[in-house]
This record gives sequence, C-alpha cells and structure tokens, in this order.
Amino acid sequence: MNLAFDLLLILALSWSAWRSLATPDLTRAVVMFIVFGLLMALAWARLGAPDIALAEAAIGAGLTGALLLDALGALQARRGEKKEDA
Repeated sequence: MNLAFDLLLILALSWSAWRSLATPDLTRAVVMFIVFGLLMALAWARLGAPDIALAEAAIGAGLTGALLLDALGALQARRGEKKEDA
C-alpha cells in the first residue's frame, strides 16, 4: 500500500511539474505550480520531514502562489490597458 501511494505521488509530482512548464496558458501554469507545491509538501511529509513540509506548503505553495497570481493579474490588467489605447 505504501509503495503504491509513493509511486502515485511520484507520478503526480512529475505530471504537475510537466504541466506547469508545458502549458501555454499562464493562469493554468500558476495553478499547476501551486498544485506541485502542495504535492511536494506531501512528499516531504512522507519522507518524515514535517518542518520542511510545512515550510513548503506555506512558502512554496501559499506565498509564492499568491504572489504569482497577483503578478499575473497585474500583467493581464496592463495588457487590457494597452488594448484600449490602440
């Protein structure tokens, strides 16, 4: 059971990392990055490092994800202003 869960976690980590890098949609890439951070926190917890897991969840998925979403919103707002000016 543990081996099956670990293999599923490895596949999910690989898939979310690939999707966050390969997708042309920036919103989807940011969401996949957040998913990757949460899965990475789960992987650290499975490895017996709860302090690193909490830091990954708080900083890697939470704070960085929020900053990326904010930057994406500002970028889309700026693109909207340029379209109206043209």
